[in-house]
Amino acid sequence: MNILFSLLFLLCTFLLLCVSPDTFLPSILEGASRGASVSVALIANYSIWMGLMRIWEDSGVARSASKLLRPLVKRVFKTDHEEALQTISMNLSVNLLGISGAATPYGIRSAKLLDQTENAEYASAMLFVLNATSLQIIPTSIVSVRVGMLSANPYDIILPTIFASLLSTIVGVALTRLFIRPKTEAKQPSFFFKKVKTRGVSI
Repeated sequence: MNILFSLLFLLCTFLLLCVSPDTFLPSILEGASRGASVSVALIANYSIWMGLMRIWEDSGVARSASKLLRPLVKRVFKTDHEEALQTISMNLSVNLLGISGAATPYGIRSAKLLDQTENAEYASAMLFVLNATSLQIIPTSIVSVRVGMLSANPYDIILPTIFASLLSTIVGVALTRLFIRPKTEAKQPSFFFKKVKTRGVSI
């Protein structure tokens, strides 16, 4: 990825020097200035939310939220690993607030724990899909970028983000369940075969 971005930067630099060399230096300086302002806005935003997350963790609010998500997480990930369920619930609850940076440590920890479960392949794929689609109620990171870029209405992205992330999450989960079957489900006979077996009919 670093090589790809380096090649793109060199190509754009070459084209800009060929087309309009007098704007090269001002463009570089303006881009650096905007990047610095956006970075400061993100640092301030993440500092606030990480501080709130720490307060939520110490007060037990985050743990309560993860407990609310645990039954759904257990059903989706097909695992009874308690520590994995807790870290996944924390990962998803932070993602719901759009704080992907804060969710990363929980995601890494969850991936390591899921490797120890029976449905490691399925559960790891589901974790990747849910983090990639990232259902968000409050898109904190995007709002911060829009604030840093001096958007006239930085919060008008919230409703479209909810619908878009909800749709992508539903499609991602459905496709994962379709193409990667959990071992526990693969061992269970379907309802049709159970019914035939009870009637004593051999297939």
